[in-house]
Amino acid sequence: MTIKAIIFDVDGTLADTEDGHRKSFNKAFAESGLDWNWDVALYDKLLKVTGGKERIKHFVATFQPGFAKPADYDGFVKNLHAVKTRHYTGMLAEGHIPLRPGIKQLIHDAHVSGTALAIATTTTPENVSALLEVGLGKNWADFFAANGCGDIVPHKKPAPDIYFWVLDKLGISAADCIALEDSENGLRSSLAAGIKTFVTINHYTRNQDFAGAAGVFNDLSDLGDFYRKSGLPLPKQQVSV
Repeated sequence: MTIKAIIFDVDGTLADTEDGHRKSFNKAFAESGLDWNWDVALYDKLLKVTGGKERIKHFVATFQPGFAKPADYDGFVKNLHAVKTRHYTGMLAEGHIPLRPGIKQLIHDAHVSGTALAIATTTTPENVSALLEVGLGKNWADFFAANGCGDIVPHKKPAPDIYFWVLDKLGISAADCIALEDSENGLRSSLAAGIKTFVTINHYTRNQDFAGAAGVFNDLSDLGDFYRKSGLPLPKQQVSV
């Protein structure tokens, strides 16, 4: 079977972004006059909830039950998340969060071979753009046939909605593509959409349950091994990027 497309998660998959997100949340809290602080251990727990706004609400409900919610609580959370996004995209623009090993080469190889590329993530369009503009250049969007991100579907991962949206945009079936994820929630999402999925673990996800994954890698520094195990064609002549 010829693989027609690769669908990428973003946070933790294309780049080790999670600690950047954590620090940006803390900057947003401080700027907003809140004494909240998410350390690594707490953020590890909060990552079980996908979506930044959803994560804030889960934190308040679970760890700040006495917090006096403003009348427009949804607006408060939305604004707080927007402040966080500003700090995070600033970090990206300064080049503090590079792409993970092998990612840029994989995207280049797939583009040259005619394999379609797509994104399926819960992070915001601003975050995706800021990361990939630094990692791939201002024309980064030219590499991707579908860019599924943010709140464009009603239910976030582990629901499969974002993958179904991307498959529809690509006009292909789940059997025609593979997905790259880094977390259990992401894997559950892609598998529920019927997509063969490979996982690249990171600090926050290495102890999660990846049952059902077609393969689990530390990273993609050995792309040849990934190509062989994923069924992607080996590039005829790989040009370093």
